[in-house]
Amino acid sequence: MDELDRKILIELQRDATIGLDDVAKRVGSSKTPVWNRIRKMREAGIIERTVAIVNPESVGLGATFYVLVKTSQHESEWLEKFVAAVDRHPEITSAHRLAGDIDYILKVQVADARAFDAFYRSLIKEVSIFNVTSLMSMEQIKTTTELPL
Repeated sequence: MDELDRKILIELQRDATIGLDDVAKRVGSSKTPVWNRIRKMREAGIIERTVAIVNPESVGLGATFYVLVKTSQHESEWLEKFVAAVDRHPEITSAHRLAGDIDYILKVQVADARAFDAFYRSLIKEVSIFNVTSLMSMEQIKTTTELPL
């Protein structure tokens, strides 16, 4: 990746719906080279997909919870079961395995505390968890999908 690729990615991260002519103009190039670079970045997996970012509150999912999971089981069978449970829950919008005292963190997007409780009860029926701490986000200060290129 060179500087032109980075500029193209910056523009596409801001708004992937802009036309090719506008991208080319903003990055100081012409349409054909920009299109070829975008195509190559897609083929290389640098650009994974193009999506619409939906405002959670506007679709009734205004409550964000972070779930800190500790497990006493570190066998591959438990992990497979946990990953399958995570995959079955569309409320989980992000999941990470961590280094440190907490094993996993889940970001859960639901309508309210009652919906979170239903999600939580379903999750612990599916997989054995040693300890769970749930934190409700009071205010979103920053969120972005843009990487600092």
